[in-house]
Amino acid sequence: MAEVNDERVILITGTRKGIGKYLAQTFAGRGWQVIGCSRKEADWEAPGYEHLLADVSDETQVAAIFRHIRKNYGRLDAALNNAGIASMNHVLLTPGGSVQSVMNTNFLGTFLVCREAARLMMKQKNGRIINFSTVAVPLDLEGDAVYAASKSAVEKFTRILAREIGPLGITVNTIGPAPIDTDLIRNIPPEKMDKLINSLAIKRYGTFEDVLNVIDFLIHPNSGFITGQTIYLGGA
Repeated sequence: MAEVNDERVILITGTRKGIGKYLAQTFAGRGWQVIGCSRKEADWEAPGYEHLLADVSDETQVAAIFRHIRKNYGRLDAALNNAGIASMNHVLLTPGGSVQSVMNTNFLGTFLVCREAARLMMKQKNGRIINFSTVAVPLDLEGDAVYAASKSAVEKFTRILAREIGPLGITVNTIGPAPIDTDLIRNIPPEKMDKLINSLAIKRYGTFEDVLNVIDFLIHPNSGFITGQTIYLGGA
């Protein structure tokens, strides 16, 4: 097992592209050791970044990620549960298989990573976990039932988990971004995206930098008294 050292180690799920790729590159550029994962190989590399092939909804594969972290780094300072999939469809037209797929990735995947991260962080009595939700939860838009329900489960889970692991020195919070121009939303009809954007107090798409700003706040050493919260971007 690797010796515990002063190098800051962060796990970010879903780093092959989009917001996960941006966050991984940003933290690696700041000198963090970044472990990322996705179900497919990443087509990019960076100093201080290691990419693992894993499906976060598979308990065996998640356990393998954390065995690797323990063996090679000996610690984990932060975990960002960015991996997720979206499904926008009328409930009456939604197959059960689509529901299961969304719930497995968005909720079960978050649960598994949180559980294993907390088990590792408790040994150092410190750590930050950030889960990802969406402004679709409070906006209650038609066609978003399954996706929003999966993220609503993440929010409730975060609040209860915060109480369970707070005494261990670990905080867990959730960020709910407004839509960001990534592959996650590019197959959604423009009129539906316009309706969502117009429901926000600040009527624009979110940016990677907007998300990073909240993450920086939540993982800051002075934010150790902030836990169990959900922060929505854009004024949902």
